[in-house]
Amino acid sequence: MRTPVVMTLGMVFAPCGLLFNLTSTLAPGWRLVKGFLDQPVDVELYQGLWDMCREQSSSERECGQRDQWGYFEAQPVLVARALMVTSLAVTVLGLLLASLGVRCWQDAPNFVLAGLSGVVLFVAGLLSLIPVSWYNHFLGDRNVLPAPASPVTVQVSYSLVLGYLGSCLLLLGGFSLALSFAPWCEERCRRRRKAPSAGPRRSSVSTIRVEWPEPELTPAIKYYSDGRHQPPPAQHRKPKPKVGFPMPRPPPKAYTNSVDVLAGEGWEAAQSQDAPSCSTHPCDSTLPCDSDL
Repeated sequence: MRTPVVMTLGMVFAPCGLLFNLTSTLAPGWRLVKGFLDQPVDVELYQGLWDMCREQSSSERECGQRDQWGYFEAQPVLVARALMVTSLAVTVLGLLLASLGVRCWQDAPNFVLAGLSGVVLFVAGLLSLIPVSWYNHFLGDRNVLPAPASPVTVQVSYSLVLGYLGSCLLLLGGFSLALSFAPWCEERCRRRRKAPSAGPRRSSVSTIRVEWPEPELTPAIKYYSDGRHQPPPAQHRKPKPKVGFPMPRPPPKAYTNSVDVLAGEGWEAAQSQDAPSCSTHPCDSTLPCDSDL
């Protein structure tokens, strides 16, 4: 079985988001401060969550600068530290669950585990997006995030941008992996529809059940409806009632025939027809007639 597209996108976006958030957390580049009056013009100060670095075009970057304004004690910085570290830990957990669910070494993915990893990665994206957005909101407020007064300017640095990108990638990857719940839910609903119900189904309030009386069948039909292929017993037969009134019938008539219709049909008649008749043929004087015999 091929890996679904949503799982592939989640497995691509989530590691990228983890890499961006890790760089954003460790790198000292959340805010850029420049324009100091008592220092050269090209001096820039990069402030992060854990360190400050001073950079000048004519010299190398110098990290571990002393916090003169109480920047690290500001509430957005402390909250960002805690939430970013928590986001990194949750992201690692989500990637571990995603690796088990997407089945790099199995034939079919585990949709439930993959969907659960998507939820975890989505929460990790929210945990990193909250401190980044809050820090960006108070970026120019010197009362919340201490900084030297004007003409010193403060700007967004690269770590804050990476934090935004990492959070968005984690959100997209978590949402993609969370879509793995769809095939699991579809299969679960299909099994529930196929499973027989535990009890009789309750009828709706708007449903009216009408029981029509069963028509009475004749005894012969009832007898054969039982599946026995035998003639119905005689006691079930009922004579058909006669309809109307009896009509008078005339007595049968007898006919007589005075003529014998069998005359000439026998053997003697045939012999008489073959012999010459004395009445019609006069006998010869030399031959005797039948009458004389």
